[in-house]
Amino acid sequence: MPVVEESIFIARPPQEVFEFLVKSENVPIWDSSVIHAETVGNAPVGPGTRTKGTSKIVGRKFDWTTEVEEFQPPSRFVSKSVDGQLDFTITNTLEPEGDGTRLTFRIDAASGLGGVFGKVADRFVEKAQARTVRANLETLSELLEEHPELGREEG
Repeated sequence: MPVVEESIFIARPPQEVFEFLVKSENVPIWDSSVIHAETVGNAPVGPGTRTKGTSKIVGRKFDWTTEVEEFQPPSRFVSKSVDGQLDFTITNTLEPEGDGTRLTFRIDAASGLGGVFGKVADRFVEKAQARTVRANLETLSELLEEHPELGREEG
């Protein structure tokens, strides 16, 4: 099972980072591979919450639906694809570090990220996706550090 895992420091408390990350409408703001994402229904996010979205990976668009499998605010949440062309699990682990948060973002792809392109493409697609994940996390960190209002519960 191919894995892409990256970690970054964000100068914000874990609770605020967590609250920003679990809102599906925020994902396209910081993840350049996600074109659209929306929560299915209007219940609070928790185990069983589904998100529908569209991603563009190496020039190809994919529709997907994920479901929250683990939800442990503010330290961990895991979403697994339940519909779409790619079979993947995304794990977000947040740990306090100094005056901020260490976020570890991990994608486990069951058939390989290049599976829909052909097995030969796996290594190329995984390397490209690793670069994209790293850049996305840097964007997320800058966004949350420069906009302190993001991630805070609205009163």
